[in-house]
Amino acid sequence: MSTFEDASPLDVARRAFLRFSPEQVLAVVDELDLRAHTKITAVIGVPLKRLQQSRDVTAFAVGAPAAAIKALLELVSGAPLEKVVDALGEHAESPSYDQLATVLDQLVAAGTSDDDVVAVLAVAVSEGFPAAPHCRQLLSERAAWQLPALPEREASSIASPRSPRPEIKELRKARREAQKSKKKPVSPPRPVKTKRANEPVTTSTASSATPVVVPPLERRRYLFTPRELERFDADHALVGTVVVVDVPFDAIDPDQPEVHAKARPALVVAGSDEELLVRALYSQPSPTRALFAPWRRLNLDHPSYLDVTRVEVKSRDVTGPSLGTVTTEEWNELF
Repeated sequence: MSTFEDASPLDVARRAFLRFSPEQVLAVVDELDLRAHTKITAVIGVPLKRLQQSRDVTAFAVGAPAAAIKALLELVSGAPLEKVVDALGEHAESPSYDQLATVLDQLVAAGTSDDDVVAVLAVAVSEGFPAAPHCRQLLSERAAWQLPALPEREASSIASPRSPRPEIKELRKARREAQKSKKKPVSPPRPVKTKRANEPVTTSTASSATPVVVPPLERRRYLFTPRELERFDADHALVGTVVVVDVPFDAIDPDQPEVHAKARPALVVAGSDEELLVRALYSQPSPTRALFAPWRRLNLDHPSYLDVTRVEVKSRDVTGPSLGTVTTEEWNELF
C-alpha cells in the first residue's frame, strides 16, 4: 500500500497527473488560450503549450515546473471541488476525516469519478488546505484513490551533458548552414547627398522591425478556501512580504509547556485590517515544506523552508519592519 509520509505536496500533485486519464487532462488543456498576447506567465504557459503539442501527460507530470503543475491541477479539480464544497456545507472550511470521507463516498455513489476525487484530494494537499492531512490519509488508505510512484528522473550534469541524438545534430547543423547562407556582407555607408537650393525636401520611410510587446508578468493567484476569501483580501498591500510574527505551536512543548508560540519569519499570502494570513518559514525541511529560494536575498541567517499550513495572526503582532518582498517570479515559482 502506498504511503505519503515522505511525499512533498508537489510530488503528490505530480503523481496525481500520472493517475489521471490523459484524455481528461488534455481536454482541459485544449480549452486554454495560450497565445503570446495572453496574460499567462511563461513559466506556466510554455509547459502547457508544449503539452498541447506533445500530448505527453507523463512527461509533463514528471518534468514541468511547480507553477505549471499546480495551475493545471487547479483547473482539473475545479468542478469536482465545487461539488465537494457544496456537499460539505457548513463543514467545508475544515471538515473532519469522517465528514470528508462520507461526502466523497456519496459523490462517488452518485456518479463522480475516482479521478475527480483524486483531483480534489491532491489539490487540497498541494495547496495546504486545512483538510490536507485527511486528504493524505484517504489517498493512502483507499485503494481506488492511490497514486502511482513518480518514475526515476535522469540525473543531469553541467560538466557532462547528455549527447544529443544523431538526427538532432543533423537538424542543428542544417539550421546553422541555413543561417550562414542568409548572412549578407555589410554594405559601405552611402554618401550623403547635399540638398541643393530650392530643392524640395523629401522624406524617406525607413523600415523598422515591429517592437515585440511583452505583457507584464503577473503574480499568480493563490488558491484560498471560501471562508478565507470572506475574511481576507488576496490583494492586500502586504501580500508577498516576509514579516516576523508569533506563530502558534501545533502542540504543547513538554520542555516549555507555558510557551505557546515562537517568533518566526512568515510570508504574507492575504490580509485584512486586523489580521494577516501567513505561511511560516522554518529552518528544517519536512514533507510539508518547500525550499524558500529567496532566503539569501532577504538576508535570512540560513536556508529556510516554507510550510504549506496557513496561519492567521494579528497584524499588531508583527515584530519590527518587514524583511523584504518576494518578486513576482519568486512568488510564481513558490505557488
